[in-house]
Amino acid sequence: MKLLKRGVLQLLLKSAFILVSFWMLLQVRFYAKGRHLSVLWGFRWLEYTGADGRPENVCNCSAIFRGKLEAIEQAKMLAISRDFRKSVRVPDEFYVNTCKNCRKFKIDRKYILFPLSQEEENFPLAYSMVVHQKVQTFERLLRAIYAPQNFYCIHVDTSAEPSVISAISAIASCFPNVFLVSKPVNVVYSAWSRVQADLNCMADLYNISTKWKYFINLCGQDFPIKTNLEIVKTLQSLRGGNSMESEKMHESKKWRVLNSHQIVDNTVQGTGQKKAPPPFDLPILSGNAYIVVNRGYVRSVLEDNRIHQLIEWANDTYSPDEFIWATIQRMPGVPGSTRPSIKYDMTDINALARLVKWSWHEGSDRSLDAVYPECQGSHVRAICVYGAGDLSWMLEQHHLFANKFDVDTDSIAVYCLEKYLRQKALSEMQ
Repeated sequence: MKLLKRGVLQLLLKSAFILVSFWMLLQVRFYAKGRHLSVLWGFRWLEYTGADGRPENVCNCSAIFRGKLEAIEQAKMLAISRDFRKSVRVPDEFYVNTCKNCRKFKIDRKYILFPLSQEEENFPLAYSMVVHQKVQTFERLLRAIYAPQNFYCIHVDTSAEPSVISAISAIASCFPNVFLVSKPVNVVYSAWSRVQADLNCMADLYNISTKWKYFINLCGQDFPIKTNLEIVKTLQSLRGGNSMESEKMHESKKWRVLNSHQIVDNTVQGTGQKKAPPPFDLPILSGNAYIVVNRGYVRSVLEDNRIHQLIEWANDTYSPDEFIWATIQRMPGVPGSTRPSIKYDMTDINALARLVKWSWHEGSDRSLDAVYPECQGSHVRAICVYGAGDLSWMLEQHHLFANKFDVDTDSIAVYCLEKYLRQKALSEMQ
């Protein structure tokens, strides 16, 4: 009997040794490939499935992406239904309460809490996110782009509702690499404060880590149309270059920089005074608020005296976010910049930063003047708020992010897009 017990014990010890050896071998092999064992055994819980209980589950996202009209029409009818809109709305207080237990919040919301590849881990990104409302839309954006190796600076407008500030503060408190900007400002539409919000986040991100490679600025109604790995690979292909709209300013916009402006009753108004020419006779280029720039560009913005003088000159112009970054991009000596020659002009369509549909550039496939197909959602300030019918076209574009999305207007577009990106991100690990 004792010999039998000893034999069984030896067999168990041998089996345990084999299992431990096999486990260690897997660790070595997966580490060498930049993967984590948690991916092998436990990543499936990160998938978005019908079991999540979202009201949008009734829609067939796969058919929507294939452009099936029946599925798209069903999504459109749901999006305008008052009962459906009410069912998908999440109050700000939800985030304040659920973030009291951060571990549960991150698990329930299926945040990815480990790098999905060595390539991504070695190429961290820095995000500036300027927000003033719609916490639910913001949180879904954060979840879509979150990775533990990246850094996220959140600028919440000082004039935002207290519930918005409380909810976003609660969300940020659950992550070591997500933080509120140290110097928030009151952002006024078309005023310098929109640039200042990004500048303040730039400074905080630059000082918080020396590791990140590229800076991307977002607003609360942006959403990615690429996975983090796709974004990383695209940025690596730039070889240190930057990507943004930067082209000759149209005559119809020049009044913005020729005249002085001030804020009156929270709106930008002209003072009636002409402005002095820009410093160093810099050519002022036209662009937009959204940029993808390397760390050296950010360093120049924070430290280059030429840029400081440009900033000082620009702070009483109209909508300076639509020319300041574009102009800096064409200044000699700025890392990743290009020459001022018109040969280097880049439109928003060719840049990577943002995919935006303006109403006056929309048209049918038969139109020779149309830049893109007609918006399948609605319009705010002539910008398309995307609907489910825009998704199949959108995913064919090379841009990293698209604008605008609004969960209150069409949550199905966001739901299908986030589901698609999550499935793709997880499949990239295979």
